[in-house]
Amino acid sequence: MIRALHRWPGLLALALVTVLALSGAALSVFPAAERLTSPQAGASLSVATLAERIQSVYPGVEQIRRAPSGRITAYWFDAGTPGSAIVDPATGRKLASADPNQTERWLTNLHRSLFLGDGGRITAAMAAAAMLVLALSGIALVARRTGGWRRWFSPLRGPLAGRLHVEIARFAVAGLILSSATALWMTASTFDLLPDPEAAPTVQVEASGKTAVALGAIEILRQTPVTDLRDLSFPYQGDATDVFTLKTDMGTATIDQGTGTMLTWTDLTAWERVSETIIMLHTGRGAAALGLLLGLTALGVPVMGVTGVVLWLAGRRTASKIKGNVAASRAETVLLVGSEGGSTWSFAATLHQALTTAGQTVHVAPMSAFAPARYAKAQRFVILAATYGDGDAPASAKGFLDRLNRLGAAPEVPVAVLGFGDRSFPAYCAFAQSVTAAAEAKGWKTLVPFDTVDRQSPQDFARWGRALSAAMGIALELAHQPVLPVSQSLTLVSRRDYGVEVQAPTAILRFALPQLSLSQRLTRRGIGRFEAGDLLGILPEGSAVPRFYSLASGHRDGYVEIVVRKHAGGLCSGQMMALKPGDTLSGFLRRNPSFHAGRDAAPLILIGAGTGIGPLAGFLRANTRRRPIHLFFGMRHPDSDFFYAQDLAGWKTQGRLSQLVTAVSRGTRPHYVQDALRAETAEVTRLIRGGARVMVCGGRDMAKGVTEALSEILAPIGLTPAALKAEGRYVEDVY
Repeated sequence: MIRALHRWPGLLALALVTVLALSGAALSVFPAAERLTSPQAGASLSVATLAERIQSVYPGVEQIRRAPSGRITAYWFDAGTPGSAIVDPATGRKLASADPNQTERWLTNLHRSLFLGDGGRITAAMAAAAMLVLALSGIALVARRTGGWRRWFSPLRGPLAGRLHVEIARFAVAGLILSSATALWMTASTFDLLPDPEAAPTVQVEASGKTAVALGAIEILRQTPVTDLRDLSFPYQGDATDVFTLKTDMGTATIDQGTGTMLTWTDLTAWERVSETIIMLHTGRGAAALGLLLGLTALGVPVMGVTGVVLWLAGRRTASKIKGNVAASRAETVLLVGSEGGSTWSFAATLHQALTTAGQTVHVAPMSAFAPARYAKAQRFVILAATYGDGDAPASAKGFLDRLNRLGAAPEVPVAVLGFGDRSFPAYCAFAQSVTAAAEAKGWKTLVPFDTVDRQSPQDFARWGRALSAAMGIALELAHQPVLPVSQSLTLVSRRDYGVEVQAPTAILRFALPQLSLSQRLTRRGIGRFEAGDLLGILPEGSAVPRFYSLASGHRDGYVEIVVRKHAGGLCSGQMMALKPGDTLSGFLRRNPSFHAGRDAAPLILIGAGTGIGPLAGFLRANTRRRPIHLFFGMRHPDSDFFYAQDLAGWKTQGRLSQLVTAVSRGTRPHYVQDALRAETAEVTRLIRGGARVMVCGGRDMAKGVTEALSEILAPIGLTPAALKAEGRYVEDVY
């Protein structure tokens, strides 16, 4: 419901809202410019003195106005000819013409009424109402995406379009609410739709009939500072019954032109103060800095409009896979999806279709929309949950665990949890396991035992489907066709070969960086921004299961680089090792933020063996700030597989590598990286005490040996690898 409230006003009123936002942003500049160019009256300058100065220059002065910016404008008649000018409060003399700025007038007419009179005002008001709905619904959606109000400014991830949309929204939303709400008030006031409280009756006092009192003799003018002035109107010449009218920030007075006596005083009512405040908040007149801030937030509207359309189109592509999705209140089976890249949604579509065919009513929604009160007829919940990074919630599951934990009691109907992941990653289905643990702790009954799907395996999914079928007592066949990722063509530009002498052919493959269209950059469909440690997915010919390689380069390097070892019978590695410069293959990017070097200055201890040096070399290449980095690298023999040997020497000379320790496993005295660590116990201990972060990349056996060695090294100082992991100071990328 909230998403629909946000989507349709935005799509239907996009052009109109954009015009109003851009014209409003342009208009916000004028109050600030007026404030900067207008001489300001001193705090001690009285209205009497100002009026005397202006009258001495313009004897026929009829009115003096002070704008919220401090600008003083005088109006007069000279020999029957009207005149006006912006005047200097220090001298009363003309500074500039009082004629209105034509550009400002044109923009104002566009912004208020689209040059269409009352009909245009109503249309603009409808656009302001749409903006208010967009802003309020956007607040709820941002809170849902970030996982709650307390995480409003938490880091974002996902496609560039989504990140831009939310990043701008969470900074601009307060200003947009203020602008749209005040616009609606002003429109209602224009059409007399607001109550008009009657002012307190004023006691009428007749004028004395005398004229020509000296301005300096009028006490109220002497006591009123110019900074409080709004308007001073002079009596009409020759009319002894006319009076001075003084309007200030406090109220309005009438003054006898012959005696200088104040005849009447009317306070500014609370309602008038509210109305004036709203006008000031909307226009920025009297609050130039606020006006500029609101104008700046308005500039975000067209950007959010474009990114919103991109997100809507991307959502239609996803939504089109799930047809016949019933309303939450009518569903027997509620299917909740936690997905980062979108692949889990395709499994949800397959399950939805199978359940619907079996006669079930099914509602599919992101896990972030979990709200048990909405599911009045639900008989079961099914949760399909992927994992992001090192066990975190994926984008569409943000806030689910918080919502579950806040429940007084678990839903009465049972739940089934299915995790999606890749067994080659340490945190395999860790988020789904966290969901299962939280459900058990809450006492939520289980429909079928927790299970997992490895690397989008249709066989794993079908096996789990048979268990679900038995639990529900219905015939259910899950024949899933994996959705292949959107790949881009990569052209090999160079390769460096190693390892032939030790029967372990390995190559450093460098590919040209593919060019992306604007649409691909916004939706992150393709190989765009990436860092060393992210993953390059390759779908080999003859297989529907991708293989992943850690990137040894970042997008700033201008190329895509990986290290590949040929495995006996390896389908993907065999195809890649057969590539020659100029050949192409298809690849796609998968973020791996848990294995990024980060941008802080803490020392790094990099530990890798064999092809595991790939991302570690990328960290060194990017270390232009000369952060302390110590590399422990294991190889079979320096003559055959000392990968990046020349690069490492150069990085050490440049200060990008502080220390290089190698371990050779083939030779008279086999030596492994864990042995090299033990030999450097004092230095490793010193670095970790100083806040160093440990990053390990390579095979599982090597990683296990490193953990054991570090356990021994850290024991005397009361630390363990597990404690470092809990602090985010020990990360692994193992295979």
